[in-house]
Amino acid sequence: MRTLISTAFVSLDGVVEAPGGEPGYRNSGWTFKDIEFVPEAFEIKGREQQEATAMLFGRTSYEAFSPVWPGMEEFAHYKDMPKYVVSTSLTEDALVSGWGENTILRSLDDVAALKKTEGGPIIMHGSATLNRNLSDAGLIDRYHLLVFPLLLGAGKRLFSDTDKDTQQLKLVEHEAYANGLQKNVFAVIH
Repeated sequence: MRTLISTAFVSLDGVVEAPGGEPGYRNSGWTFKDIEFVPEAFEIKGREQQEATAMLFGRTSYEAFSPVWPGMEEFAHYKDMPKYVVSTSLTEDALVSGWGENTILRSLDDVAALKKTEGGPIIMHGSATLNRNLSDAGLIDRYHLLVFPLLLGAGKRLFSDTDKDTQQLKLVEHEAYANGLQKNVFAVIH
């Protein structure tokens, strides 16, 4: 079974909305406003590119990343990697070219089937709604979280508020940085 990794920039109060400056959110761009850049805190992002063999997105994140990431040197390892987009509304003609093979998945069952295929880890960036749904369905195997020392209040959350059974996590890697960022890597105990 393939490992599904959720990677996110998250505020201390659980908000993941618009970390890079996406329009329409009051605190858009919160990852680089008033937080000193400490390069070692982002080392995990390079490791993720080396480890991943495929990428998974929700429609909104795919539409935000696909026009930008294919040409970015920082994400060169992702360029030719297969991409999977979970969406009930996205059409084939909306998929970008020149960014590896792109496939639309229509349901969480399709994601579960993808996890049963041969291959290495699948990484999911952003995709707040998809993350909540996959977490609630027990389909995420690991979380890579860079926790920012901010309280943002309103905004899309990484985890749902669904009434569900306890999901156990094991902290497998952690580090705190001088600027207040924390790296937390959790394995999900299935």
